[in-house]
Amino acid sequence: MKSIFVNMLRKMFYVSEIQTEAPSHYQTRLQELVYGALGKLQIPFERVDTDEAITMEDCVAINEKLNMRMVKTLFLCNRQRTQFYLFITVGNKPFRSKDFSNALGVARVSFAPSEDMETILGTKIGAATVFSSLLDGENKVQIIFDKEVLSEEWYGCSDGTTTGYMKIRTEDIYQKFLPYTKHTAVAIEV
Repeated sequence: MKSIFVNMLRKMFYVSEIQTEAPSHYQTRLQELVYGALGKLQIPFERVDTDEAITMEDCVAINEKLNMRMVKTLFLCNRQRTQFYLFITVGNKPFRSKDFSNALGVARVSFAPSEDMETILGTKIGAATVFSSLLDGENKVQIIFDKEVLSEEWYGCSDGTTTGYMKIRTEDIYQKFLPYTKHTAVAIEV
């Protein structure tokens, strides 16, 4: 019965046909910067427009359309809100603050407040993305990858909105895009 209900939800969730060009208009400054950087770096991508997707369950139809697995991107901080982390892991893996903190050797972290997400990442809840490093010129945010993500051929993520999702080669994110933003990522096992 559950699978019938899940299939009905997938059919009701809008996912456009696959596109390989930037949108004709941008919803946010970050989204415009994303497509500008990908063009400048000559990084190919496939993308879809969707209904608003906030949860990993919302991403099931996107994964099917783009034939990849969406990453889960979490914006975290320490209690004092002086250290920020963008943790990128596989979509179906539960997050355990203790495991993350132990792997990095830092004090326990929690989810950063939505106002910090908007101010620092330029996104709202559901749209956290590695592309926010384009707005982080002072390197306030440390980018942390789950090693499982780096073993995937494809990297699926938001384009900085909750209605635009992309498929890019993982190596292009790690080897071309992040150096362009002057961010060095750390890979951990959790």
